[in-house]
Amino acid sequence: MKKSAAYLKIVEWSDEDNCFVGSSPPLIGPCCHGQDETKVYRQLCRIVDEWIAVHEQEGRPLPDPQIPPGRKFSGRFMLRIKPQLHKTLAIRSLQAGKSLNSYLVEKLEEVSGNYQVRKD
Repeated sequence: MKKSAAYLKIVEWSDEDNCFVGSSPPLIGPCCHGQDETKVYRQLCRIVDEWIAVHEQEGRPLPDPQIPPGRKFSGRFMLRIKPQLHKTLAIRSLQAGKSLNSYLVEKLEEVSGNYQVRKD
């Protein structure tokens, strides 16, 4: 397996730039862009490979991948918030006619965008 496979690669649409932008945090920030999502992804993969090679040639340590390959996500996480915010969210969920969990899942989906995870 190539070292670059361990790093998350993100290609997302930028309304500001009016194109797709690729990045691979924490290795490299926005580093390529274009109108074709697949081409931007391929370009990003090449850049990540090159970035790793430069780090190795210069003897610089690589940052740890933030999401290790193969990591499983349970769909659950603990969130600590202020009691007043908890109360406000509970009220908003009641007003929407939803459980607090369903209401928050909907809101998180709205703010996270339509991310699609590739398997390559």
